[in-house]
Amino acid sequence: MELIPFDDRDGFIWMDGTLIPWRDAKLHVLSHGLHYGSCVFEGERAYGGKIFKSREHTERFHASGELLGFTIPYSVEVLEAAKSEVLKANNIVDGYVRPVAWRGSEMMAISAQATTIHVAIASWAWPTMYKADIKEKGIRLTMAEFKRPSPEMAPVASKAAGLYMICTISKHKAEKAGFQDALMLDYRGYLAEATGANLFLVIDGEIHTPKADCFLDGITRRTIIALAKDHGITVHERHIKPEELVRVQEVFLTGTAAEITPVSEVDGQMFVVGDVTKTLMAAYSAAVRA
Repeated sequence: MELIPFDDRDGFIWMDGTLIPWRDAKLHVLSHGLHYGSCVFEGERAYGGKIFKSREHTERFHASGELLGFTIPYSVEVLEAAKSEVLKANNIVDGYVRPVAWRGSEMMAISAQATTIHVAIASWAWPTMYKADIKEKGIRLTMAEFKRPSPEMAPVASKAAGLYMICTISKHKAEKAGFQDALMLDYRGYLAEATGANLFLVIDGEIHTPKADCFLDGITRRTIIALAKDHGITVHERHIKPEELVRVQEVFLTGTAAEITPVSEVDGQMFVVGDVTKTLMAAYSAAVRA
């Protein structure tokens, strides 16, 4: 598959309050966000030209900035309008939306209180994360070497760029070993999440999902929990030991990009794409286009 570089495309990106040509949306090599990870972002999807849970994403975007010690200089209302403008300018009906905010280049040191906070919003067509046949059968996971950090070690409730470093390392290692993704434990040794999606297990018809106390409580995760309850499916949010996987019949991941992605294997242990997973896949597909 030929890659289309993200810095060399037609279209428009909203940057610091203005819609500009895609190729002109640049930052300096000495931007603080690049060197020190002072950057937050969102991942959103548009279905039929409408961003699912758009305002929730924008509010979390603001909250992530605050957790990193800076204020995003555009209101929720301004950012909501900007996202709509970006979709329209790029003729996106079904696609991905990426707001990002970062500290600029006025200061190059750990302390960077006087830096400008820049904001950009891009959007591109992205129909699905995995091919239909892979998603139908379920993806294969292996256990990651790195663990999700303690809330005492990092701002784990923020969607901060720096928190994804160990995810990229883990996913690359998994892919090189023939898997699609990696399953991460938390700092205590409980099951946590995949590298960019939340984890759900089905045990005897009931859902069990790790308690989101040291990793991002995904907007899709919360949506799936609500949909499950609407369908009369019991949901347990709790700490789950990895050895409990032997009791599990179904496994699936959730996220804006992943939507609901079934899992067929974790390091040799096999799972089915069962009724609970299929029910929620159909319910989510209907919800995002309602």
